[in-house]
Amino acid sequence: MSASVKDVAARAGVSVGTVSNVLNRPEKVSPVTVERVHAAIDELGFVRNDAARQLRAGRSRSIGLVVLDVGNPFFTDVARGAEDRADAEGLSVLLGNSDESLDRERAYLDLFEEQRVAGVLITPLGDDLDRLARLRDRGTPTVLVDRQTDDASFSSVAVDDVAGGRLAVEHLVSLGRRRIAVVGGPASLRQVRDRLAGATQAVEAAVAGGVDVQLETLETTSLTVLQGRAAGEVITGRPRDEWPDAVFAANDLLAMGVLQAFSMLGSVRVPEDIALIGYDDIDFASAAVVPLSSIRQPSALMGHTAVELLLSEAAAGVRGVPEQIVFQPELVVRQSTVGVRSD
Repeated sequence: MSASVKDVAARAGVSVGTVSNVLNRPEKVSPVTVERVHAAIDELGFVRNDAARQLRAGRSRSIGLVVLDVGNPFFTDVARGAEDRADAEGLSVLLGNSDESLDRERAYLDLFEEQRVAGVLITPLGDDLDRLARLRDRGTPTVLVDRQTDDASFSSVAVDDVAGGRLAVEHLVSLGRRRIAVVGGPASLRQVRDRLAGATQAVEAAVAGGVDVQLETLETTSLTVLQGRAAGEVITGRPRDEWPDAVFAANDLLAMGVLQAFSMLGSVRVPEDIALIGYDDIDFASAAVVPLSSIRQPSALMGHTAVELLLSEAAAGVRGVPEQIVFQPELVVRQSTVGVRSD
């Protein structure tokens, strides 16, 4: 891995700001310090990152990051990955929580633009990206995180959520589950729609192969533990012969809420009566009272890669072509679908 500005600062025994001054405004630094910093550069083989320099020019040393729910550990991991990469370039990350509210999302974008942040990373709520397009057109590099556009008009880093939904339901079908409920919403979220689309594809493929599989959806108003528990209570409030034999939750927080509802009832065995799988593979998934099977996303890597795209976009300017990076999800099997096993 190549040396960073932070590495040079540590070797020279100075601050990141001092290294930046040596590279950009050496007249502001004493000759002794300039010599020490250049010696560290030579020792480490540091190569100046012109993209980072251009990204910072005339702007603050901060990147704005807007996520859907800061209480979701998935987004915490995304932020950590972004912060690690930004820190290596002497940039900080300002975190905004839209809380799945368009008004809050717009307020953070306005605030970040007023503060002349060096760039914006965002998981947008809806499909209307005009506000983001205007922000970018006015000179603020903008990258979508955990989202992509159909027309490839923005640089983005995401996971193939259609493939993820398909993986989850294919796993349940392979275990002999035939009445599957998808718990998740709101449907206005692209990620939720894509995961449901993948689940539907898996069922359609099974039916085409002669397997009788039924799929129902239970929409929630948000992707939280509380909403998952409410959905679980709807399921267990039915006559027992109308229960699904498997649940695919659109994220792990919903899955944990469903599991709570099943546990509180006391008569639902997971996975014997109802198998359960979530999405994201947050740390809490493996620590649940019944360890959760889940669809893993490389959350920290997504944040890291989003900053890389931001640096590239800043370097290319108006000449740049948006770049879309799509990671593939991974099935992680635990006790909530297959019973007792080693993880």
